[in-house]
Amino acid sequence: MNSAIPTCENPNPLQRGDGVLSSHEGDKGRKKDGQLKSPSSSHLAYGILDIPPWYLCIFLGIQHFLTALGGLVAVPLILAKGLCLQHDPLTQSYLISTIFFVSGICTLLQVFLGIRLPILQGGTFAFLGPSLAMLSLPTWTCPTWTLNASQVNTSSPEFTEEWQKRIRELQGAVMVASCVQMLVGFSGLIGFLMRFIGPLTIAPTISLVALPLFDSAGDDAGIHWGIAAATIFLIVLFSQYLKNIAVPVPVYGREKKCHTSKFYLFQVFPVLLGLCISWLLCFVLTITEALPSAPTAYGYLARTDTKGNVLSQAPWFRFPYPGQWGLPTVSLAGVFGIIAGVISSMVESIGDYYACARLVGAPPPPKHAINRGIGIEGLGCLLAGAWGTGNGTTSYSENVGALGITKVGSRMVIVVAGCVLLLMGIFGKIGAAFATIPTPVIGGMFLVMFGVITAVGISNLQYVDLNSSRNLFIFGFSIFCGLAIPNWVNKNPERLHTGIIQLDQVIQVLLTTGMFVGGFLGFLLDNTIPGSLEERGLLAWNQVQEESEETTKALEVYGLPWGIGTRFCTSSCAQYLPFWPREGAVGVSQLSLWPWDSSGERPPSATDTRM
Repeated sequence: MNSAIPTCENPNPLQRGDGVLSSHEGDKGRKKDGQLKSPSSSHLAYGILDIPPWYLCIFLGIQHFLTALGGLVAVPLILAKGLCLQHDPLTQSYLISTIFFVSGICTLLQVFLGIRLPILQGGTFAFLGPSLAMLSLPTWTCPTWTLNASQVNTSSPEFTEEWQKRIRELQGAVMVASCVQMLVGFSGLIGFLMRFIGPLTIAPTISLVALPLFDSAGDDAGIHWGIAAATIFLIVLFSQYLKNIAVPVPVYGREKKCHTSKFYLFQVFPVLLGLCISWLLCFVLTITEALPSAPTAYGYLARTDTKGNVLSQAPWFRFPYPGQWGLPTVSLAGVFGIIAGVISSMVESIGDYYACARLVGAPPPPKHAINRGIGIEGLGCLLAGAWGTGNGTTSYSENVGALGITKVGSRMVIVVAGCVLLLMGIFGKIGAAFATIPTPVIGGMFLVMFGVITAVGISNLQYVDLNSSRNLFIFGFSIFCGLAIPNWVNKNPERLHTGIIQLDQVIQVLLTTGMFVGGFLGFLLDNTIPGSLEERGLLAWNQVQEESEETTKALEVYGLPWGIGTRFCTSSCAQYLPFWPREGAVGVSQLSLWPWDSSGERPPSATDTRM
C-alpha cells in the first residue's frame, strides 16, 4: 500500500472514521474556488471539479487502469484468431501495448476537449462483430497452415504479411467509419438521431454485441473446462459474494504510524484477482506435470510454458506509432460493417455520459457537450485506426461503475489514469505478460464479461412497458433474428449473389453482424408499429435529457479548458457551432448565505440572507 494513505485520525475520502478504506466526505484536497458542493454531489468524497492529493490521484488512477484491464486485453485476444495470430503471442503483446497507448491518448483528449467528464476510453466490443464478420469473408479466411502451431514460423515474411494485410484492412475500415462518427458528433446530427432511437432499439443492439461471441468464448473455455470453471467461480465469488467484505491492509500515517485498516479489495478488483489466482493454479499444475505436455492432448494450452518465450522476446520499451503495420487499405464491406459498430458505440456512450454525470454530481450534459464527446470519440477511433489496434475506442461503462464504488469523481484522477495507460503502452513487458495468460483462463473471463454486457443491454428495457405485447414482440423478434440470420448467412454465403462482388461483401458483412440485424429491426419496428411514447419508454428515456439546461455549473463543468470560448476564441460565429459551449441566460437563481458548522450542516437556529 502507498505509505501516504492517511490514518483514521486524519479524515480522508477513502477512509471512514471506523478505519475502513471507503468513501465519505472529507476536507483534504483542493476544492475549486473553495465552493460548497451541490446537494447532488454531497455523497461524494471529491466532485468533478475537485483535485485530490497527488498520491490519491496516482492510487485511484492505477485502480481505473486495473478496472478497465479485462476489456482492454480482451479485444486484441479475441481479434487474434481472425488475424491468424492465435499462435503468435509476441505479436498479440504488441497489439495489447498499442491499445493501451492509444486508449491513454483518447482518454486525455476526452477529458480535456470532449465531454469533459471523468470517463476512461478504451477498445470497444461493438467493433468486434463487424470485424470478425469481415475477416470471415473468403478473401480474408486464414490459410490452413496458420492454424497449425507446428507449421507457423512467426518470424517469416510470409506469415508477417498474412496477418499484417488483415489488420491493415481493419485499420482502413475503422478510419473511414470514424469520419462518419466525427461528422455525426461535431455536426450535432446525433441529437436528431436520438429522437428516433429508444430503448427498444438500444436493448437488442447492445445485447447482440456479446451474444454472438458465445462460440469464441466457449472454444477458449473448452481448452480445459476445469480451469475455465475455476476462473468463473473466482470472479463470481469476489464480485458477488465477497464484495462487501473488508480486508485488513497495512497502512502508514503521520500520526498513527504503522497500523492496519480495511479495504474492499474484492469489490474493486474481482476480475484481476480471479485472473491472477487461476494463472497461478495453471502454473502449479504445469510444474507438477498435472497438465499434459503433448501439444495435441486435451488441456495442453492451459500450461503456462506454452507461451513462456514471449516475455524474454518482448522488448522492455516499445513506442507504438501510426502506420506501424503498413499503409491501411479500404474495402466497402469493411467500412459499412464498422459503421454499424459505430452507431452502437455512440448510443452506448450517450448512456454512459448521463450515468457518469449523475454519479459525480455534475449537471446532465448539455447538447454541445454530447456532440463534442461523440466527435472526440470519432477522433479517437481515427487515431486507433492509424496506430493499428484493429479496433476503435469508446467510453468504458466499467469505469463509470467504479466511480460509484470509490465516490471520487475528480477529472484529475482520470487524467492520471490516461497517463498510466500511456506508460503501460510504452512498457513492452506489460503487454507480453498479459499475452501469456493461459487460453482457458481467458475463456472463463470472456464468459463472465459477455454475460454482463448482454445483461446491460437488456437492462434498457426498464424504461418500456413490459406488459405490452407490442414491446415484447419487438424485442424478442429482434433478438432472435439477430442470432438466426447471421447464423444462416455464415452457413450459406454462396446464396448471397448479386453479380457485384463488392455489393455481395457488403451484404454479407452486414447480415453476419448480429447487432446490426437486431438493432435495425428494433429501430424499424419501434418507429412503425403504433404505440404511445410512454409505452415505448421514450418519455422516461427523454426525461433526463430534457433536464440538461445551461446553468452556471454546467458551463463550468462542460466548458472548454484554458479559457477557450471565454478569454480566447470568443468570436460570435463560434457560438453557432453545435459543439461550442453557449453562455445563454441562466434564469433567476437564489443564493442563500448562512453559517455552517464543522460537519457541513446548517445550524437549526441560523438565520439566512437570501439574494
